[in-house]
Amino acid sequence: MIYPEDMHIIKDIEAETGKNVYTVLQLRYHPTILALKKEIKEGGDKIYDIDLSYITTRGKWYLKGWKGDVSKSGGVATNIGIHFFDMITWIFGDVKENIVHHYGPHKAAGFLQLEKARVRWFLSLDYSDLPPQATEKGMRTYRSITVNGKEIEFSGGFTDLHTVTYQNILNGNGFGIDDARESIELTDFVRNAVPVGLKGDYHPFLKNA
Repeated sequence: MIYPEDMHIIKDIEAETGKNVYTVLQLRYHPTILALKKEIKEGGDKIYDIDLSYITTRGKWYLKGWKGDVSKSGGVATNIGIHFFDMITWIFGDVKENIVHHYGPHKAAGFLQLEKARVRWFLSLDYSDLPPQATEKGMRTYRSITVNGKEIEFSGGFTDLHTVTYQNILNGNGFGIDDARESIELTDFVRNAVPVGLKGDYHPFLKNA
């Protein structure tokens, strides 16, 4: 499911068949993310400043396969970013403003104004975008989320998330099409937006990218 119109088709099929289609939103089961959601909920109407960075390096093969075909993968923001966009909108609320600073085959960056957060985000497949704290340790993947300057550590805990997801689906408690709507519409906008360049509140990684 990549495009907003896909959701309408699937919803019609659900109505015709009486069956449910579930989405895999595994980060909603991550213990650290659940704790953060609880903290934000208890914080009332406070607005937070978020920096979201995800760099996962890929070789030339990546763009030669189906993931390099935007019609199949949705492009870099959808293919590697969709779960993170789902996570932040699930925690901090719906999108009020969506600005794209850069968008290309290997990386994308932008700014989101959510109900409870200002989010600068950066996604990349390019090894050269890795910060020193990652390359010095020989890492090829870097995940970082800071909330008001405080790092939220969630590098671990991914191993069993798909298992937990499928267990909940089999028990009839999975997430449906509407749960994925915000992130699907968000990434569709990003994919089709005209990037504004280095203007406004852009992610600091973009300056060197």
